[in-house]
Amino acid sequence: MSKNLWTKEELIIAFNLYCKIPFSKTVKENPKIKELALIIGRTPSAVAMKLGNFGRLDPELQKRNIRGLTSGSKADIEVWNEFHENWEKLAYESEKLLAEKRGITLEQEIELTEDDIPLGLDKEKLIKTRVNQYFFRKSVLSTYENKCCITQIEISSLLNASHIIPWSKDHKNRLNPQNGLCLNVIHDRAFDKGLITITPEFKIKVSSKLKENNENETIERFFLNYDDKRIILPSKFVPKEEFLQYHNNNTFIV
Repeated sequence: MSKNLWTKEELIIAFNLYCKIPFSKTVKENPKIKELALIIGRTPSAVAMKLGNFGRLDPELQKRNIRGLTSGSKADIEVWNEFHENWEKLAYESEKLLAEKRGITLEQEIELTEDDIPLGLDKEKLIKTRVNQYFFRKSVLSTYENKCCITQIEISSLLNASHIIPWSKDHKNRLNPQNGLCLNVIHDRAFDKGLITITPEFKIKVSSKLKENNENETIERFFLNYDDKRIILPSKFVPKEEFLQYHNNNTFIV
């Protein structure tokens, strides 16, 4: 096979990286693109171009008049569709292929040690779950450029990839980056408990449970001051309105 033709494995690995870096940083100078190019034996320019090919398929970029490259292949479309139809399967597969190319194990990739595995727990199942959670976190935080979409806090250790529809409620979309928000730990907890929500118009809505404490300076500073303000939207994988509507209807405490 000609080296100019990308294999399916290479495309799956490339899409993994597409998920993990902002589209504005899909340039050949990016260290992550250089690393991937070295791993799969291609040039940084070729990898950056392939991510641009994926960008042309992203409807969220098109809505914001951000255009990917006009060229591409049928294989790009097939991999794009496979990920969107089965995020859980392809996310795990892409992480596994990437680890193999790096010559390490999945445990090493996600920094999982034997001490992290409770006695009697299915090791393979735990690894798969951790790998998937790792992919989701990396994808969500990167598309928000590692900044909380409410406060713009950008300390990674204080940020979570928050599920809009809970992990246990929607198997198909549990790893879909469009089912995620980058939130600091306080607002993540409040969102999870329904004390705040994000409307389909991307506005923050505060629950009456918090508004009852309007004389509390901390509540006012962390919550009430953000009521009815828009979140900062990500560079791609903008939250789906139907997911936000679900949270409004099923999790949020009016």
